Amino acid sequence: MDIVVRPKILVVGAGFAGVGCVRRLERKLGSDEADLALVTPFSYQLYLPLLPQVASGVLTPQSIAVSLRRSRKYRTRIIPGGAIGVDLKAKVCVVRKITGEIVNERYDHIVLAPGSVTRTFDIPGLTDHARGMKTLAEAAYLRDHVISQLDLADASQDEAERAARLQFVVVGGGYAGTETAACLRRLTQNAVKRYPRLDPKLIKWHLIDIAPKLMPELGDKLGQSAQEILRKRGIDISLGVSIAKAGPDEVTFTDGRVVPTHTLIWTAGVAASPLMATLGAETVKGRLAVSSEMSLPGHPGVFALGDAAAVPDEAKDTEGAICPPTAQHAMRQGKHVADNVIASLRGQPMTPYVHKDLGLVVDLGGLDAVSKPLGVELRGLPAQVVARGYHWSALRTNVAKVRVATNWALNAVAGHDFVGTGLLSRSSAKLRDFEHTNAYLTPEQIRERTENG
Repeated sequence: MDIVVRPKILVVGAGFAGVGCVRRLERKLGSDEADLALVTPFSYQLYLPLLPQVASGVLTPQSIAVSLRRSRKYRTRIIPGGAIGVDLKAKVCVVRKITGEIVNERYDHIVLAPGSVTRTFDIPGLTDHARGMKTLAEAAYLRDHVISQLDLADASQDEAERAARLQFVVVGGGYAGTETAACLRRLTQNAVKRYPRLDPKLIKWHLIDIAPKLMPELGDKLGQSAQEILRKRGIDISLGVSIAKAGPDEVTFTDGRVVPTHTLIWTAGVAASPLMATLGAETVKGRLAVSSEMSLPGHPGVFALGDAAAVPDEAKDTEGAICPPTAQHAMRQGKHVADNVIASLRGQPMTPYVHKDLGLVVDLGGLDAVSKPLGVELRGLPAQVVARGYHWSALRTNVAKVRVATNWALNAVAGHDFVGTGLLSRSSAKLRDFEHTNAYLTPEQIRERTENG
């Protein structure tokens, strides 16, 4: 009796790219054509662009975390863990499960979409004292932490400590940093009204970035508009400045200023997942160098996309241009790479990834926003409608859309609430507690494991 062995497609990462790829494979591949597996430490897809609104309490955490197990119709096997190495020759992905067990997952086709990690530099005290904004846990923690600073300042009899508790520093003038500073500033501005012993003038937010411009992708006019909005809210913006060192109760800027603070939020960019370095293949600034079909040259059946891959930007005339690590690209690439995987399985030609830029949106909270849909510059309420409309439409399920819309409506009517959970505010939750970049194997360790396994 002949036994038919179906090819195995292994997808690494449950972000926009990975989940988009898996769902398209499920829809377009027959159940007898391939077995599907997804490696992810969390059984949900996180809508990252809305994390600042979770940190400020506008949205609840579960509203932007879409469960991967909600529907019974999905046939993909979820492997709860993280990929820590890939042996291209043996066609094995080494996975550390959430139980700590390390297993070898064999594959016929692999789609690498592990995303990115927070980009850090060798700055004294940074990973020990800064907080990130890359995960749902970090956003939830940050909200608790900010609210607790108001409570601690209110309880303190020391004027110096009170002032330090009420100063907040955000590093990174990109979308994440700008939206985080804008949303959390609104939270503290509204919350301090409920603290009669605190002087609102003591609350100071600093947004700094080493670049000469805030969000240069928006262009000079919209970038300047965003700066004006933030400055009107009382946010101190310093460009061409970064962090020289960080301590538990103060931060030193590269221009020599020392700011007493217990809150340093680091959003100064991202770097490709360290998983890419384990393949021993060519990389571009840490991102795996792939073809315009998102396949790895010389390795049939290996695909990479999203933040972890240097996908050629065929829509630009510039030689060597690669697609930026944005959610817009990741969602599109996920669907396109699924089509190429199917074409590869069926012996059909693959197609290059070519996109049309939809524009950029920046939600600054309230009625403030700047947007550039299809090249049209918008400010204020029209920009806010476009920004929230884009985010709402990009949510993958109707349940998520209802939750987000309900949260927005409730916040518009009732305003912010200032209740912290109390579960995270006193625990250690710095960058080093979330970025497990030392968990990956070296190429030599991977080969030793696959040869012996």
